[in-house]
Amino acid sequence: MGAPKAFRKHDHAGCTQAAMRHAEAAALEHGLRLTPVRRRTLEILLEEHRALGAYEVLERLSASGFRAQPPVAYRALDFLVEHGLVHRIRRLNAFAACAHPGTAHAPVFFICDRCDSVAEAPAEEVRAALTGAAEAIGFTIERSSIEAVGTCPACRGGA
Repeated sequence: MGAPKAFRKHDHAGCTQAAMRHAEAAALEHGLRLTPVRRRTLEILLEEHRALGAYEVLERLSASGFRAQPPVAYRALDFLVEHGLVHRIRRLNAFAACAHPGTAHAPVFFICDRCDSVAEAPAEEVRAALTGAAEAIGFTIERSSIEAVGTCPACRGGA
């Protein structure tokens, strides 16, 4: 599979356009309203492969002409998370655009502690191990978020 997109050269404009096309198609298919503020919030998160806090999103929304009040950003982010277009990165108290929108997946997030880049990668084997460990002690997992912190190839000088 190789390195996640965030950690390798790729057609970023193409991945951004594909994510926006998916968001528009999902909204149409499920009768969702991709309002201007929701659309712009997703565009902001797609600008680069890194997580942004709600207030950073709010600043960028404000610069785009939207009201600069926290509920505006939080409502848009909540909508995007609820519909699988964005992930919440708990370690950073921030949000990142989903790298695989429209597909059922269980990602792990790799967070660079130097540049805050966030890469999303499949983690089915990790999730299976986690589920097995939980079942062994009679625990039922309702939700989990797997995040690993380290140094990306660019910050290590390898990209």
